[in-house]
Amino acid sequence: MRYRLFGLLCIFGCLSNVSAQVHEFKLDNGLKLLVKEDHRAPIVVSQVWYKVGASYESEGKTGLSHMLEHMMFKGTVNHPPGEFSRIMAANGASENAFTSTDYTAYFQTIAKNRLSLSFELEADRMRNLILQEQEFIKERNVVAEERRSRTEDDPDSVLYETFQATAYQVHPYRRPVIGWMNDIQNFQLSDLQAWYQRWYAPNNAIVVVTGDVNPQETFELAKKYFGDLRPSDITLPATFTEPQQLGMKRLIVKRPAKVASILLGYKVPSLTNIPQNQQDEGYALEMLQSILDRGNSARLAKNLVRGQEIASHVSASYDLYSRLEGLLLLSGSPTDKHTVAELETALKAEIAVLQNTLVSQEELERVKTQVKAAHVYELDSLFYQGMKLGSAETVGISWKTLDGYLEKISQVTPEQIQAVAKKYLIDDNLTIAVLEPLPLSARSVVNSPNISLNTRGH
Repeated sequence: MRYRLFGLLCIFGCLSNVSAQVHEFKLDNGLKLLVKEDHRAPIVVSQVWYKVGASYESEGKTGLSHMLEHMMFKGTVNHPPGEFSRIMAANGASENAFTSTDYTAYFQTIAKNRLSLSFELEADRMRNLILQEQEFIKERNVVAEERRSRTEDDPDSVLYETFQATAYQVHPYRRPVIGWMNDIQNFQLSDLQAWYQRWYAPNNAIVVVTGDVNPQETFELAKKYFGDLRPSDITLPATFTEPQQLGMKRLIVKRPAKVASILLGYKVPSLTNIPQNQQDEGYALEMLQSILDRGNSARLAKNLVRGQEIASHVSASYDLYSRLEGLLLLSGSPTDKHTVAELETALKAEIAVLQNTLVSQEELERVKTQVKAAHVYELDSLFYQGMKLGSAETVGISWKTLDGYLEKISQVTPEQIQAVAKKYLIDDNLTIAVLEPLPLSARSVVNSPNISLNTRGH
């Protein structure tokens, strides 16, 4: 036990600061480089983050960012289609990419003496991508099939997608990252070319390197490969203010499924859109979510799954670092002996307890310890060290802010948790979506979700 305790203390001391040993550089063309030293193994993680995702898109053009992510592997002036991945595999690297609402990122884990290879290939496709009609048509079909298999054939995904589109009226998060099927099928190559030219530029990119590297040498390497790339005139999309919600929204989605499920979403701010003098609210919401759903001892699992046995599974989520205001989500499925309505009542009862009764200091300290431990262990990964830095920077939060996370969490009080519960977790901020299962035998004849919507409150 003594040795384990020493190990935990060492991890807390060595990794608790996200930005410990982070070095920031900026090239003349606007590209930002963040380098975080971690010399435990002779490897590096190289990530390129672009400030563009689904929330930058417009109606009729949803899914462009995700589609372009697929096309980024289809060849450049210097490397034919498939060559990027082939070269990476030949050099023992793992690589992938992802698109979200707020950003698109490309990353490789590679031996430290091959970082130049990663930079060379990423710089090449940052400005020299060749978009060919034949490859585009083929990949458009791939994305359409991806949407069919991962969303339209998955009842929970249909529920979530319809829920998002209902919770928001004009907010960019109402659009799915993969895009609506009609938009995907009507993409033109010119749409992708314009999107690429607009957003894929050094002055809209952040390169993050974590691992066994020398910061100054990494900077020189970045100048060599990225320094001559031309910047673009970056014009951000128009910002739409979400109208005030005037009552609780409800919707029912009917799909062939084995079990019913429910989603409750309360509109809440993130750190990026809370006034500076009120940012403690964001950390209080973070702790509120953790009190509800942080391991088997958290309230939802303890009270609804094991205690009352109303839910077969239940969860809560909140994104402190989203680019725009988001939702605090509660989701779950009832057991065979209970209904969705009973689960909804139980979930609302847990919210009411937070509003009416202060969290005990004992419970709060226990949850704080869990949050801190999860934060520290996450930073044990080179990839997630880079993820923290890159995602914060792309949504408009300085990486330096991340170091204050543990201190801010430590300062959250029971009164602050109760205050945000009363302020934000109210019916006028609430959207509820229910998945009503149809027989699985009906799957072949259901082509689109059957939706019942009520936006008039109770």
